Amino acid sequence: MAVRRTYMCFDLKSFYASVECVARGLDPFETNLVVADPSRGERSICLAVSPAMKALGVPGRCRVYEIPPNIDYIMATPRMQEYINVSAEIYSVYLKYVAAEDIHVYSIDEVFMDVTDYMAARRLDALGFARTIMADVLATTGITATCGIGPNLYLAKIALDIISKHSPEFIGVLTEESYREKLWEHQPLSDFWRISRGTIKRLAQLGIRNMRDVCQAEEALLYKTFGIDAQLLIDHAWGRESAKISDIKAYKPSTHSVSTGQVLHEGYDIPGAKLLILEMAELLSLELVEQGMAASTVDILLFYSYSADMKPAHGSIRLDAPTSSTKTLLKYTAALYDRVATADVPVYKLNVCFGSLTPDDGLQYDMFSDPVAQEKERRLQGAVLDIKRKYGKNGIFKAMNLLDGAKTLERNGQIGGHRA
Repeated sequence: MAVRRTYMCFDLKSFYASVECVARGLDPFETNLVVADPSRGERSICLAVSPAMKALGVPGRCRVYEIPPNIDYIMATPRMQEYINVSAEIYSVYLKYVAAEDIHVYSIDEVFMDVTDYMAARRLDALGFARTIMADVLATTGITATCGIGPNLYLAKIALDIISKHSPEFIGVLTEESYREKLWEHQPLSDFWRISRGTIKRLAQLGIRNMRDVCQAEEALLYKTFGIDAQLLIDHAWGRESAKISDIKAYKPSTHSVSTGQVLHEGYDIPGAKLLILEMAELLSLELVEQGMAASTVDILLFYSYSADMKPAHGSIRLDAPTSSTKTLLKYTAALYDRVATADVPVYKLNVCFGSLTPDDGLQYDMFSDPVAQEKERRLQGAVLDIKRKYGKNGIFKAMNLLDGAKTLERNGQIGGHRA
């Protein structure tokens, strides 16, 4: 008979804002604080707001100008390296209770744990085990954790996202039975993990408004609408999930890609955005070299100015042969950009992706290539990477990185697009 497993999902309450409050000796539940970069203006997105701000109705990811003017608050400039350091410290707390192989790090402030084999050793039930870990995190870092508990990963996540918010202990517990009893008619569906706005719209077209409706719908209709994804939707509607943490850790994607993107604080014209695209492509090519991989496709995605009612522009191109050559990839990227960027409208967000990666086993010889030049470039790329490892990302750069509007030197001092 299979062992009934117990999963926990821990989240850190308003993590970035809580870190900033604790650093100032302030209580996040009593202090109005937002984490946002004042240099980016009122359109800057708040990376987090303190629980006290949320209690006043301020959403966690609003823009600065959307905060009601009658609320006095502290604005803390993002410090991504500090958040990473605190997250690592909290992870070390988790390791006191659960081995790394039974922990899946979902994000900087959220983890899943399979605690089935650890509670008995401490003579604790699930609630007691969760309270112990949460108390240790609070005592060690001053950060309040929340927790969801369930017999599978999905229910642990839903218990965290929906139930724990209404618990004075910030702990939510669900079983398949209580899930159906409490949440089958819960709305909005966007509260449920992995239910996107697009999914909600398509469900609404089928007359489906809640999870009970999903369970009662004709499966053939769901498969016709969602394809293979219907199986996950149906399982989750019943509160079922077959994946385990060991499955997540063992998973290896069949296709690989590397990508990068950035949101601009002011609109860039088409030539200016092309410079940024080429800067990003250059960095991605070096990432390929570092990973020992070669790309076969290039994809570009451009989002236009807020004031322009236009769909994003997308384009893809397949290379003649897999490569990690910066020179070749820049050539293809530039050609693709010229094909995609046809609207004379400012760009505010862009993405570049090198896809269909394969191991870079050596030079790509053909009647048009120059093996000597290829070998020379590979040695140059290796030297560039060595210099960056030794002296930092800005230890060596190209002249184009000094042009007006270039962003690489600035972004090299950031983490996740924000100040380190």
